[in-house]
Amino acid sequence: MSSSLRTFKPVRVAFPPSISFKKAHKYLLDNIGWAKKSLDYVRKVEQEYKAITVNKPMVPKPKAKQILKKRLRELANEHGFEYKKVFVKNQKTRWGSCSDRNNINLNINLVSLSQDLIDYVLLHELLHTRIKSHCKEFWAQLDKYVAGRARDIHKRLKRHRPGPNA
Repeated sequence: MSSSLRTFKPVRVAFPPSISFKKAHKYLLDNIGWAKKSLDYVRKVEQEYKAITVNKPMVPKPKAKQILKKRLRELANEHGFEYKKVFVKNQKTRWGSCSDRNNINLNINLVSLSQDLIDYVLLHELLHTRIKSHCKEFWAQLDKYVAGRARDIHKRLKRHRPGPNA
């Protein structure tokens, strides 16, 4: 049996057809603490997302893409990074990624974040053009680009969600 909670989705408990409703109900009751705790967390995330979208005017997609691509190019030039292509999409679970071919994907919702968080994500992905993993060397190098605050900024970024279905 499995349970899952997702933001902006109803609570779902799935179980194989061979399991009786009575057993499924018992499973849910046995795990009610987890369900309540998780539901509280999901509601908190939903409220935070709504607060962000209500308090921050939406940037039109073409303008958001322009802003992100321009800033990525500026940071790459400033720090000597090279990348192949950049794609700006409405991703649900990631702020950004870098492919093995050094193509960079950015979440269009980055424009709703503060400038230091945007720059952190862009520098993070640019650094992946040189170091493909999150090894100690990666974090040490990233610290050089964000004034020794990589872990702190990373923690702040985790308070935000890339999209409503994350």
